Amino acid sequence: MKASMWSGYFVDLNPEEMVIAFQNKGWNYSELSSEHASILFERGDPKVFGAQFKHYADEHGVFFLQGHIDLSCKICSDDSTIDRIKKWLDLFIAIGIKSAVLHCDVYSFPKETPSHIKIEKNITAIRKLTDHLQGTDTVLCLENLIGESTITSSIDDLLTIVCALDSPNAGVCLDTGHLNLSGKNQVDFIRRAGDKLKALHIADNEGFVDQHLLPFGCGNVDFSSVVSALREIGYNGLFNYEIPGENRIPLKIRYLKLDYIKKMTEYLFNV
Repeated sequence: MKASMWSGYFVDLNPEEMVIAFQNKGWNYSELSSEHASILFERGDPKVFGAQFKHYADEHGVFFLQGHIDLSCKICSDDSTIDRIKKWLDLFIAIGIKSAVLHCDVYSFPKETPSHIKIEKNITAIRKLTDHLQGTDTVLCLENLIGESTITSSIDDLLTIVCALDSPNAGVCLDTGHLNLSGKNQVDFIRRAGDKLKALHIADNEGFVDQHLLPFGCGNVDFSSVVSALREIGYNGLFNYEIPGENRIPLKIRYLKLDYIKKMTEYLFNV
């Protein structure tokens, strides 16, 4: 596993400034946040500007192996949304992103829509995206979510969709904070996901709201067992922190915290 910090940790910096910030603190891996991806996407041709950003990041020793697709996209709404997300995927491929994290859509349906209909519609929409990825090594990773209307709160839900897609370009992203709020078992999720687990959002909370905190604070996720289970299944992707609960502090303090987070991760990996 490789320690990684989601780029939204420096959400107030532009993409190039964010790269320099990570380089200066010795962080070599990151998940490209939807905010930074949006900035790159708006610059123009995603293949051209993605390749330019990759060249810049590579020169500074920072590698984006994971990325988060637009959080506001409703993939079941219409074909224009699917076409837009395909361009996001073109951007990700150009940057070298191997794991593209996606939220399934529960917002394009009337409130009374049965879950199985939502699942079927999501499978149809996602298949258009995995078909677009065919022939590449980029995997669309479906994230476990929370809330009454979600259709992806458990590993059972996610595997139902991923197995129906039957594509090497479809996988799973575990968000430890979301799973904690859903009352599900982290180790069971990891074991059952197995080789379908291609991405991680590491975050903690106290079990009431999605606080997006660092491990070993006031949250109650057992990260030692999480790391142990990841080793058990041979997970070799990014151990990626997604912690917006920590990015509302002064920039100088965030720089200092990166040193602590690196040491904390070394401790976790050696427990």
